[in-house]
Amino acid sequence: MAKDARETHAGPDPVGDMRREGKRLRRDFSWLAVLGALLVLGGVVGLVYTGLATLTSMLLFGWLLLIGGVVGLLHAIQSRGTSYFWLAVVVAALNIAAGVVVIRHPEGSAEALTMFAALLFLTGGLFRLVGSVVVRGPQFGWTLLQGAFGLLLGLLVLFDWPESSRYVLGVFFSLALLFDGLGLIAIGVGGRRIVGMVTPPPAEPEPAPAAPAEPSDPGPSESAHDQSKN
Repeated sequence: MAKDARETHAGPDPVGDMRREGKRLRRDFSWLAVLGALLVLGGVVGLVYTGLATLTSMLLFGWLLLIGGVVGLLHAIQSRGTSYFWLAVVVAALNIAAGVVVIRHPEGSAEALTMFAALLFLTGGLFRLVGSVVVRGPQFGWTLLQGAFGLLLGLLVLFDWPESSRYVLGVFFSLALLFDGLGLIAIGVGGRRIVGMVTPPPAEPEPAPAAPAEPSDPGPSESAHDQSKN
């Protein structure tokens, strides 16, 4: 009865709660690592098939613009009467129109975005080169190298345009998937390891107490020996 009363009125088990929480966290980190592996696989496939990756990235970009425009338009309708109503409607309409154009003409959109990326590389590399030469700060060599690389990349993309539009965006999209996937795998594996270090180990079962040995009945010779002593 006393043992039953102790089990009935027992308090919370913090160690057991920590074990259950650690198990849940390890499962979540495992799914994160699986997602990272899928992204890495998608990035590798995209680097092999750059044309397909470019087309996929443009379609995804178009659908994101279209969905974002529809959501923005619904939000603008809900905020009728505010000072930014017409601005929100115009921005939403532009997003919807851009999404429709990108979805219907992914190749032409890829050419335009590739040209825009080449101009960004050119201007960014040129500004870094000029800034590193003028300022000559502690990161002079690194900034100069970044500017030269950006300028060279912009020139290569621009000189091969519009042929470069078939693979440039696909390569960038695939590399983004690859590095994001590697980051998720590192977070998942490292998180599982950290959770395993801070989670208490499972309790080992206590050995059952040994049963006391029963006294053996004295044999006939022992009984006779005891009577002779008496």
